[in-house]
Amino acid sequence: MKKLVLIALAIFRSAALHAKEPPNNICPRPSPGSAITEPEDLRSRNGVLKVDLTIHNAEADGSTRYCYIGGNGNQSPNLRLKPGDLLILHLKNDLRVSDPAAAAADRLHAHMHAEKNTGPCMSGAMTSKSTNLHFHGLTIPPVCHQDDVLKTSISSSDPPFEYRFRIPANEPPGLYWYHPHIHGFSKAQVLGGASGALIIEGIERANKEAAGLPERVLIIRDQDLLNPNAPPSKSEPVVPKLLLDRDGDAANNGTGFGKPAKDLSINFVPVPYPDYPPAVIEMKPEERQLWRVLNASAITYLNLEVLFNRKPQPLGLVALDGVPLNENGTSGDFVSWQTHLGVPPGARMEFIVKGPPSGKSGLFVTRTVDTGPGGENDPNRALAIIKASEDAPEPRSKLGAAPEPLPPSPVTWLGNVAPVRTRKMYFSEKLTDPNNPNSATEFYITLDGQTPTLFNPQSGMPDIIVKQGTVEDWIVENRSNELHAFHIHQLHFLLLDYMGKPANEPFLRDTVNVPYYKDNMLVYPSVRLRMDFRDPNAVGTFVYHCHLLEHEDGGMMGLIRVEPAESSQSF
Repeated sequence: MKKLVLIALAIFRSAALHAKEPPNNICPRPSPGSAITEPEDLRSRNGVLKVDLTIHNAEADGSTRYCYIGGNGNQSPNLRLKPGDLLILHLKNDLRVSDPAAAAADRLHAHMHAEKNTGPCMSGAMTSKSTNLHFHGLTIPPVCHQDDVLKTSISSSDPPFEYRFRIPANEPPGLYWYHPHIHGFSKAQVLGGASGALIIEGIERANKEAAGLPERVLIIRDQDLLNPNAPPSKSEPVVPKLLLDRDGDAANNGTGFGKPAKDLSINFVPVPYPDYPPAVIEMKPEERQLWRVLNASAITYLNLEVLFNRKPQPLGLVALDGVPLNENGTSGDFVSWQTHLGVPPGARMEFIVKGPPSGKSGLFVTRTVDTGPGGENDPNRALAIIKASEDAPEPRSKLGAAPEPLPPSPVTWLGNVAPVRTRKMYFSEKLTDPNNPNSATEFYITLDGQTPTLFNPQSGMPDIIVKQGTVEDWIVENRSNELHAFHIHQLHFLLLDYMGKPANEPFLRDTVNVPYYKDNMLVYPSVRLRMDFRDPNAVGTFVYHCHLLEHEDGGMMGLIRVEPAESSQSF
């Protein structure tokens, strides 16, 4: 009883600290402490899913919110498709600019590129009013109307832009997502809330341990602090003096406490500093569910746990980054039981969780993540209270109880394919003014032996050229003092080594942390990845980058071109 009273007081205090919702708000948000509702499900019918989305923005709570609104007025719907289905998505850009400096920059950019006005497919415009869509994790071609983020740019004056592509028949069932990917403005739009889940159905066919389970989609986003000037909660220990990084965010203090760089929300229910009033998840007592969790944060790392009486509970991981753990075809209905799950920005975890006993409650939390002395502060905090009740409503979706197993993959497991070459690259950072520690930071990802340069989306010159049908090993080092998250479009990879030691992971990822460098280290921290360029859908030009979006926007991105198999060029 005392615990529930404290939670209620925290909710009241937090609600009093931030302003009420503005009237007729375009991108509304629930109040702190609200019960979590799941996004609307839009399901394919007869092999086709047709979707109308409009991206909006609005000023509220001292920041700019962004949202995707579907045809019936709901925000960020779940797009649910089966392998082989056709997605037809019309995106209308309704972004507005109220900041005079941003508007002036947009006009200058438009004037400089007026002669290149060749339509959204070739525009390449990078302004605060531009947008596009990236379908994160899907193996679809990097071309206009599918998954190109280099040249495709939709302006607010354009008619609705059509995305049209077919989900590959061999796309692994699991959780993917969609978000904007305009270079220089990705952080602002994703931080504001522009993101949604895309689900390829059939995970119960890949792993019968998931069969018959109710499923719940939980999207964790970060946002600017609702209460940036609030004093710390009295329940927290005293921490060192607050330091801000060059972006104005709270810097990592190494304690696990203190002001965070960003607030978090769960399905848009904010969990704001300083008291972190948790959102509410209702479950039937001891019910097993499949939770599909997406870290749609722009810069925040997660370290997820479920606690009963402060004790971590087992979480049965069945899929990572949209791919079932048994994709290698050798592990059967494999479940990896963990007590905590590290989720970098952009990554996804799908796991089995059991609800609390009758009359009890649990907590869904994120533990602190050590982002390094140059990183942001990601402290311990609650996300949701899990209430056990016989009257708890069932999640909207439930997996099939007697699924037909997926046929075995005809493709050789990536770990059994010899690489044609090994490449090395590294993350690094540099102050624009070495004599001014508060000057802006430039971010780089550089091939070993080359000079670090900022990503130039206008160059069109790939950093790497590979041949479709091949496999390569990439060693990615971190030569900076903050954590980075490596991500590549159009494909998944296998983590072979982490910090020089075998990872022993028989499953795939599309995003992975690369540990930060410390001055007393004899070698740079690194990961070794087996990159898979065998799928013909990967042919084309696309990007790899750090998935902390301020780093990506700041230049930490590279360009790769996958040539058709008959081509002989590579470097």
